[in-house]
Amino acid sequence: MRIGYIGIGIMGGAMAGRLLEAGHTLFIYNRTPTKCQALADRGATVCANPADVACRSEVVFISVPDTQDVASVLFDPDGIIDGAEPGLIVVDTSTISPAATRQFARRLKDLEIELLDAPVSGGDIGAKDGTLAIMVGGDTLAFQKVLPLLQVLGSKVRLVGPAGAGQTCKAINQLFSGLHMLACCEGIALARKTGLNPSVVIDMISAGAGGSWVLKNLGPKIVSGDMEPGFMIDLLCKDLKYTMELAQQTGQPLVGGSLIQQLFSEAQQMGLGRSGTQALYKVIEQLGQSLDTGESE
Repeated sequence: MRIGYIGIGIMGGAMAGRLLEAGHTLFIYNRTPTKCQALADRGATVCANPADVACRSEVVFISVPDTQDVASVLFDPDGIIDGAEPGLIVVDTSTISPAATRQFARRLKDLEIELLDAPVSGGDIGAKDGTLAIMVGGDTLAFQKVLPLLQVLGSKVRLVGPAGAGQTCKAINQLFSGLHMLACCEGIALARKTGLNPSVVIDMISAGAGGSWVLKNLGPKIVSGDMEPGFMIDLLCKDLKYTMELAQQTGQPLVGGSLIQQLFSEAQQMGLGRSGTQALYKVIEQLGQSLDTGESE
């Protein structure tokens, strides 16, 4: 199949690579062209703009940071709509506003273009291994057409509802991710304060009811001091904004959500925005040091 991919970052690069490995013809575009080189070396065709990608493709994937970036890729001059033929399916794996997604889908539908919002969870590890969870919103027939492609990228793929439903599910997912990260950071900090080996604690808890993807995959990075991003704090803060907007719209209070939004915001203020989400540990560590100082006084 002729597939387009727009947004060759940490996630997009890995996902596009898997589609290329699966034997598909790949057309790619990124605002920073140098990020396309590794895929170009493997046979992908680098395009001049999103319109150029769209006119060559049957399905176009998008992986960009935020709502306005998706709008730009779709509707700006030389955007997807300038190159698309009727029947094109656009799969947006970005995490953006559910309300904006519904608007985009309606606008594209008028042009006989289908939009599936298909945000993913599983980080760079899942993107590389093809084990992502992919929550999809949109038309059933369009979903069935691209399902074989999504199954190359994820081990859990499901149509969760109409346009915008995938983004809504992802906003809820980010609530869980943030809370699991907080538990992971606090647990490791407590293990160290009590004299336990944190690696042993991670191994034991991961095998029981307290285990989580975050603990298993990012806990060891905290222990080793590896704060390199699989998923950046800046992006999680952006995502939590949409989670809290949904809470406000529905009248559902999120006590834990408010707390993690505040703590990850503090991490940004500490200059950790481009670090991995596991760098929240530095905020928890600093809180512990502050308490120790207070006690010593």
